[in-house]
Amino acid sequence: MTDRTARVRELNLYRQYFELLAAGTKTIEVRVKHPHLADLTAGDTIRFRIKDTDEACDVQALRFTEYPDLEALLDGEDPTNIDPTAARHRQLANIRAIYPPEKEALGALAVEIQRTGA
Repeated sequence: MTDRTARVRELNLYRQYFELLAAGTKTIEVRVKHPHLADLTAGDTIRFRIKDTDEACDVQALRFTEYPDLEALLDGEDPTNIDPTAARHRQLANIRAIYPPEKEALGALAVEIQRTGA
C-alpha cells in the first residue's frame, strides 16, 4: 500500500463556469486530455481560478472518466451537472468553441468534483 498525499493543482476557468462551480450547481468539469492533466487522481484538490484575478474556488476531484471525444462525454454524463443553464447542443457548441478539433482529438475528460471549504 502506498501513502500518497493529495496535491493541489491550479486550473483556469471562464467566469460563467466558475460561478456555477462556486454555487455548487456544476459538479462535472470538462477538459481535453492534455498531458499535464495525466497525473491528476481522485482525492486531489483542484483550485479553479479566473485568470488574472484573485478569485479562486477549491474542489476535490472525485472521479475522472475518459471519453474519445466531447460528444461521447455529453452522452455519458448528465449535461445538467456540467452546465445547468444550457441545453446539451448548446453545451457542445460552447465546449467546442473552447477546444478546437485538434485539442478534442486528444480525448475528453469528465472530472466529477465537489466543493470544499467556504
